Amino acid sequence: MLYLGTALNQQVDANWQTYIMIAIYFIILLIIGFYGYKQATGNLSEFMLGGRNIGPYITALSAGASDMSGWMIMGLPGSVYSTGLSAIWITIGLTLGAYINYWVVAPRLRVYTEIAGDAITLPDFFKNRLNDQQNIIKIISGLIIVIFFTLYTHSGFVSGGKLFESAFGLNYHFGLILVAVIVIFYTFFGGYLAVSITDFFQGVIMLIAMVMVPIVAMMQLNGFDTFSKVAAMKPTNMDLFRGTTLIGIISLFSWGLGYFGQPHIIVRFMSIKSHKLLPKARRLGISWMTIGLLGAVCVGLTGIAFISERHIKMEDPETLFIIMSQILFHPLVGGFLLAAILAAIMSTISSQLLVTSSSLTEDFYKLIRGEEKAATHQKEFVMVGRLSVLVVAIVAIAIAWHPNDTILNLVGNAWAGFGASFSPLVLFSLYWKGLTRAGAISGMISGALVVIIWIAWIKPLASINELFGMYEIIPGFLVSIIVTYIVSKLTASPGEFVNQDLAKVKQIVKEK
Repeated sequence: MLYLGTALNQQVDANWQTYIMIAIYFIILLIIGFYGYKQATGNLSEFMLGGRNIGPYITALSAGASDMSGWMIMGLPGSVYSTGLSAIWITIGLTLGAYINYWVVAPRLRVYTEIAGDAITLPDFFKNRLNDQQNIIKIISGLIIVIFFTLYTHSGFVSGGKLFESAFGLNYHFGLILVAVIVIFYTFFGGYLAVSITDFFQGVIMLIAMVMVPIVAMMQLNGFDTFSKVAAMKPTNMDLFRGTTLIGIISLFSWGLGYFGQPHIIVRFMSIKSHKLLPKARRLGISWMTIGLLGAVCVGLTGIAFISERHIKMEDPETLFIIMSQILFHPLVGGFLLAAILAAIMSTISSQLLVTSSSLTEDFYKLIRGEEKAATHQKEFVMVGRLSVLVVAIVAIAIAWHPNDTILNLVGNAWAGFGASFSPLVLFSLYWKGLTRAGAISGMISGALVVIIWIAWIKPLASINELFGMYEIIPGFLVSIIVTYIVSKLTASPGEFVNQDLAKVKQIVKEK
């Protein structure tokens, strides 16, 4: 039965059935967190990487759910609603990037991280891969992870606060704190296993939601004729190329470049039981992603006609999914759909918190405490990892307390930071024997600096020249590649062991 209100304040006011669905969702997450805690062995690798014993289906949906976050359900539909079908270029770029990531990065990274000293974090892998005895690359890459992920995590908290403010009429800060408390709990206690299982559960919910809402919206409007109506309202709404520019299309498409260097995504490849299971994970993961992103685009397009026909005043386009889900469905189903938004938000936050705490523990605290104590002080390191989750979350909450940008922009800045810093380095590490420590450090720092400088000083000049409005990952990625290559050519290679390791990785990956 459809829930059809007449006034906006009636349409989005949740009743007790909606609250029950949200409560059930939270309880399930807490149970999973408790299960992860009971399965934990007190081993740091178990807490941070699930003991490299995760199956292909959990790997696939965990990677997808931690990747998509609240921007798929809130940010992307809002962007499509505002600009039309031309926003779809971001979905094309992301899908291609994710697909290539499964082929090019996943198998070699899974094998190489185990060969390279059983590395459980990306900085640890870089250090072992380049034989960095001074731990310089480990410290610098760890700092980049902590800085950009703290900013990335705060975008998730902003999404949570917006959700409770828009859907329930509750205070933004109350929603922010509530989301933070739940996600901190199951990440703090359950570690990687709990995060992965909740991501799988949340991924299923997200997929159902992204299919249900646009289909029911079209049923309420004019079926497939809805898109004709959308085009009639504004010609650019249904045009891939109008309503944007060449630089705009290239910028949206370039989001795919970031996949190779997103620590919270590629850590999923490191945790799978075997590289031989990655084809199964790839098929499920890319199918899930394609359906979910297309659903988000359809929510944005149908929302154009829906909001117009219902004469709804919508101040923030990123609340489109919230409004449609609460108007179109019975409160019980509406509660389920709000849980889908929470799923998207919390799956990403938990993954980011865990990767950041892994870096703080493995790449900083262990260096200070002494790596020789790692084998005999596992419980101490696990506790430090848990406390790191709490510290990072508190800092991210403080930043999110006064939001000053859209969710999509917040995510885009952090995505570019990782893409420019780590994507070229990951690819060079897995495929090029000529990579040196100096080249890796120079390329990583230059990529991060270009992104920061572009955001702070170049992008504001877009009104002068359209080129300045280019997505910052493009110049950052290109500069990182060039600097890494040139500096590596001018400096000494790590040693013959690199050639041996690369040959071994290549041979293992070929095994079926």
